[in-house]
Amino acid sequence: MEILNKNKTALIVFVRTPELGKVKTRLAKTMGEEEALEVYKYLLNHTKDVVNKLEIPVFIYYAGLMKSQDIWNTQNFKKRLQSEGDLGHRMMDAFTEVFAHGYAKVMIIGSDCYELTSEIIIQGINKLEYNDIVIGPAADGGYYLLGMKKVISDLFINISWSTKHVLNETIGVAQNLHLTYELLPVLNDVDEEKDVTFTYK
Repeated sequence: MEILNKNKTALIVFVRTPELGKVKTRLAKTMGEEEALEVYKYLLNHTKDVVNKLEIPVFIYYAGLMKSQDIWNTQNFKKRLQSEGDLGHRMMDAFTEVFAHGYAKVMIIGSDCYELTSEIIIQGINKLEYNDIVIGPAADGGYYLLGMKKVISDLFINISWSTKHVLNETIGVAQNLHLTYELLPVLNDVDEEKDVTFTYK
């Protein structure tokens, strides 16, 4: 599947540098910190493999520590630090910064969705051609992907982040603003041990 208007499209990926005790803390409560770290390293590598196939600019936004030498090499990826504040504020700042480079379509994903494929991202990019926003719903009530053609600040304000209400609240905002939107397939994020249904070692 080809990307429509590939030269005007960019992708943001929110990540954390994999450090013991600082990633997948909910997972670590039942699996232990070392196993949680291994799972997150697997998810990071999966995400890198997915975005490597897209052939569009990819901005890696780190929460906290950003290493110059890691799986995200500076030849292929543009590395940035996330801003301060809640998730909504950090996402809005990242969108604002990337749109400032002149892109017409920008999408954001996290790094904890093992079911995500490059084909799904391309599908989202192409749906964005004909809609104001595109959303990838997560099975837990959040979303694994959000795309837009300009910064819509209301999508990032007064959302109950890290709850099962995120998706519905986001759709509610879109409807109130009379935005056109499409949904992608529902996928599973990895938050708890029951979500780890793959081999990660």
